[in-house]
Amino acid sequence: MTNCPLRSRSITMKSKRKTIKKSGVQPIAKPLSPNFLLADLIFSDTALKKGIRNTPTKAALKNLKHLAATLEQVVELLGHPISISSGYRSKALNAAIGGSKTSQHTQGLAADFTCKNFGTPFSVCKKITNSGIRFDQLILEYGTSRKIAWVHLGVGPKKRCQVLTICTNSNFSRDGLHRYRKKQA
Repeated sequence: MTNCPLRSRSITMKSKRKTIKKSGVQPIAKPLSPNFLLADLIFSDTALKKGIRNTPTKAALKNLKHLAATLEQVVELLGHPISISSGYRSKALNAAIGGSKTSQHTQGLAADFTCKNFGTPFSVCKKITNSGIRFDQLILEYGTSRKIAWVHLGVGPKKRCQVLTICTNSNFSRDGLHRYRKKQA
């Protein structure tokens, strides 16, 4: 059990839940763990905007429970709530956002998140890497700049403890944790 309950979630998460409820597209209140509801791991702005159903299969729902249990360990380790930007993705949603065809998100085995109250995504990755939390992939991901970054945690069955850094802006991928650096001209 975590010392840092997420029951007092941010207004952003509460508004996401209301949006999901109003849409009638996705179930919302099913608890997956003490601090995570199904809504936390299936919400998608893209799905809502494009009218894509993002309802997990039975197998994905089972995986989401395992993912939520691992995220509980992360919250306890960091001592702060995390903000999930992406969890489960239906195949249609994954295609719509340009995700990998082999993405663990489509199986309910991955989540992207930040924890601003703890620190940067780099420091979050470093803390998880040095903990006893078992994972398949831990990826420090950068978007279009060093200011846009998040943590990808995959809990697939292989438990490779693979740590990577990926920068989509420059098509950069390396083993281990690396800080974002612009290419020298």
